[in-house]
Amino acid sequence: MLVIIWLNGAFGAGKTTLAEELGRRLPEAVVYDPEDVGLMLWKWMRPNDDFQDLPSWRELVVATALSLRRHHADTLIVPMSLIRDAYRAEILGGLADAGEEVLHVFLEADVGVLRERLSARAPIPHNPGTNQPALEWAMSRVEAAIVAAARQPDGTLMLRSDRLTTAELADEVLAAAHPATASHSNPSGSVKGPPSPPMVSRCEPVPSGATPASLARARRP
Repeated sequence: MLVIIWLNGAFGAGKTTLAEELGRRLPEAVVYDPEDVGLMLWKWMRPNDDFQDLPSWRELVVATALSLRRHHADTLIVPMSLIRDAYRAEILGGLADAGEEVLHVFLEADVGVLRERLSARAPIPHNPGTNQPALEWAMSRVEAAIVAAARQPDGTLMLRSDRLTTAELADEVLAAAHPATASHSNPSGSVKGPPSPPMVSRCEPVPSGATPASLARARRP
């Protein structure tokens, strides 16, 4: 299937775990982590609070995804929080405008579950941009991600990662990515907005919302 599966949601929502499961089921797919683009940029310039604020990061994320999809894999799996509306629209809209099909998935979970998952993680380094403990940084972004769930664009596949297992989440994503073979019912997930082809999420610019969420690898599930 020719598709970019973008896994969005809060820190602790399970994006990386789901990406690994999808990659296991789709061995020819490429799991692309845009965080690596941010870490690369931070090698060349003074780290800031959040590399998502760098225009170069957003431009390179799109360019790298397009190159990977066109030259190396039919299916691209991308686990990355895009909590600020304008950044999400810029990146996902850029992919769609380039002719790519984008399945946008947003993983939801109760705030208590997210905080518990984050607290259970092993000690992780400070944010190089602020010297703020990474756990503290991630915790400060949880509320913004909870609020952002209500602002996701039409066509987004909304899934509860605190109610479904990783295997069940993967089933839902693959069913949406294969609409011709999907079951007639979808009891666990929902697609926002009026009925439309579930494969493509066309994200138009919307007003800027909460503070973006991004940090080093250990800060995401």
